[in-house]
Amino acid sequence: MENRTGIFTNGIIWFGVAISVSEIEAGIQIGSLSSLNSLWLPLILGHLLGGLMLFLVGYIGAKMRMNAMETATSAFGRYGSKFFAALNVMQLVAWIAVLNAQGASALAGLNPQISFPLMCMIFAIFIALWVYVGLQRSSKVTTVVMAILTLLLVVLTVRLFGFNGSGVMSTVNANSKALDFWNIFEISIAMPISWLPVISDYTKDVEKPVNATAVSAIAYTIASLWMYFIGVEIACMGLNNVAEAILLANLGIPGVIIMVLSTITTNFLAANSSGESAKAIFHKLNPKIVGACVSFLSALIAILGIMDHYISFLYLIASVFAPMAAVLSVSYYFDIGNDGVSKWNMFAWFAGFIIYQLASYQDSVFLGPTLLAIIVSASITYLGKYLKRGVNYR
Repeated sequence: MENRTGIFTNGIIWFGVAISVSEIEAGIQIGSLSSLNSLWLPLILGHLLGGLMLFLVGYIGAKMRMNAMETATSAFGRYGSKFFAALNVMQLVAWIAVLNAQGASALAGLNPQISFPLMCMIFAIFIALWVYVGLQRSSKVTTVVMAILTLLLVVLTVRLFGFNGSGVMSTVNANSKALDFWNIFEISIAMPISWLPVISDYTKDVEKPVNATAVSAIAYTIASLWMYFIGVEIACMGLNNVAEAILLANLGIPGVIIMVLSTITTNFLAANSSGESAKAIFHKLNPKIVGACVSFLSALIAILGIMDHYISFLYLIASVFAPMAAVLSVSYYFDIGNDGVSKWNMFAWFAGFIIYQLASYQDSVFLGPTLLAIIVSASITYLGKYLKRGVNYR
């Protein structure tokens, strides 16, 4: 009998994915450049739409019993699937490097007696070991780790909130250019969108596709909003990073534990998925070995330094995988498939990708680049359902 994961396990996994320094840093960016009276609606809306996309894409993998990149075959054909799988492996390597560097930098701010390069390699070792052990054998450990991490973050949240006096937080820097509605929305939706090419790697093995996928998306959305809230708290206290907030909250060793566990739990999932995507390209590859190698490669990239390109990198991920997910979702839920329309679907994806790139050069665009790209790609894909009746796009 095949091993299947339950609702609770998937909820724990995706709650842990959102608990990361990167999510808090995104909240800090919003909080430092926005008015408190105007940031909550676009922040929440971006997460809700991103969570919905996670559910739609994750459910496809759960029903088809395929990993994230294998499901792309249903819309883009075999070669299209390999194309996106290759892009996903490359972005996961860079994504893990970003998260690794953020975690190590935050720890450096807490003044531990460990150098930045050594901390990056220590992270890589823990992540590689976790990937090798696998989700099934480490589920109990994962639950304990998440319980500890959640408790520590509750303490941090309460202490930071207390510094702002009865929950009234300070205003943003008057010298900074404030973000408008769609700028905030874009930063908010970027995080859940970045996990679209990953979620089916974990929903493919669930016992109950609808319930487990829904819980996964909801758990991620709630935890991500929490991390953004912590980031906004930190920004409104006039602080620039997580380490400063932890020192102010006087957490000490518990703060170090937060940085270490949050970095490892998030990076583990990304490293594990890099192996799944590699398997979608070359079926004979061992996903665990690939995932372990990626964790060390990412550590080397982190040591070389890529932090200055972090936000731009998030947007690049969205520009590729948001329209891809739109095409996949419309193709699956409207029963279009790839029979005769894989080239058309690739065109639909490319149109969304171009729209995103053009919109991203504007200071502010109605709906934002991500939602525009999704709408364009989804519309063109749906149009293909009618054109398919009279034209062969092979």
